[in-house]
Amino acid sequence: MEPDLHELLRSLRVWDPQATDLPVFDPAAAPAEPLPLFTRWFAEAVAAGQAEPHTMSLATADARGLPDVRIVMLHGADDDGWSFATHAHSRKGGHLAARPYAALAFYWPVLGRQVRVRGPVAAAPAEEAQADLHARSTGALAAALTGRQSAVLGSAQELARASEAAWERARRAPDTPAPSWTLYRLRADEVEFFQGEARRRHVRLRYRRGAEGWVRESLWP
Repeated sequence: MEPDLHELLRSLRVWDPQATDLPVFDPAAAPAEPLPLFTRWFAEAVAAGQAEPHTMSLATADARGLPDVRIVMLHGADDDGWSFATHAHSRKGGHLAARPYAALAFYWPVLGRQVRVRGPVAAAPAEEAQADLHARSTGALAAALTGRQSAVLGSAQELARASEAAWERARRAPDTPAPSWTLYRLRADEVEFFQGEARRRHVRLRYRRGAEGWVRESLWP
């Protein structure tokens, strides 16, 4: 017998006090720019034991404007933007070639927090992409060398053969380039910080890039 989805949904609760701490967030004390606050919140999520805090949702749109979303890994965040990587020929790579604009979302339920980022996306120089790839694990290089991301797969055996060959090559030659591997940087036009509150008086602070710098705005929950 299949589970009852609606019954399961009704049984679930958000931010169980046994697992979630909801810190007080005062927007008036927030820094003038979003990156220092993001770095602080990220560090606090790590310290609080949030599983995989560096994973994020990446939303893109295809040439027709139809949206898509998936989970990817944050590779860095600095004055140049929030970074992630993929093959240029992947679905998201194709979307970004057609519409170089994206949105990111981080969710850290252990603290009742989320961060949303959106803005234009540009590819970093190829040498930076390769340096980023080779600074990662052998498995990351093997995955990049397996190839044909998002293409139709003929069989599990085909994938197994390609993966084994890629792992062998990554171990034997850890500096092997993956030419289509691309490091993308999202330069934020807007960054929103959301802090959950027990009485649902959630705190939302939006940074919006203006002509003379960042504008800070509080939003209704």
